[in-house]
Amino acid sequence: MIQVSMIPREHVDAVWKDVEGYLEGAAKYTYGRFEVDDIYDSITQYDSTLWIAFEDEGDILGAVVTRFIDYPRKRFLSMDFTGGVQLKKWKQEMLTLLQKWAYDNYCEGIESSGRPGWSKIFSGDGHKLRFHTYELPVADTGLGAKNG
Repeated sequence: MIQVSMIPREHVDAVWKDVEGYLEGAAKYTYGRFEVDDIYDSITQYDSTLWIAFEDEGDILGAVVTRFIDYPRKRFLSMDFTGGVQLKKWKQEMLTLLQKWAYDNYCEGIESSGRPGWSKIFSGDGHKLRFHTYELPVADTGLGAKNG
């Protein structure tokens, strides 16, 4: 049986070696914006929360890192990083718990950015594709702060 649990900040070190590789894989897709150490710091020192999915035997299959985002008019739970194995086995339990967590904390929804493949993964969960993220290069025009 799959179980899902939030890991209190003071207990993150007890599971970190089991989830670090999963989150390292997620960090890879930030294209240099985050390293796994930054994710660890966001959980242990700042406002992110670590969630794990595990089997009865104690084997951790996946990890999700969330945080609340308070926009001027709405509050959302952001799923910033997700990694693991056998996602089909634990996705629904994780999503159900995160939906309850978001509701209990007055969120209007859950948001996440990720690779296009996540659209297929969430296809049966009522997701709406709201944004695409585009990354464009910058050019030195001589007018920017770096020249200033």
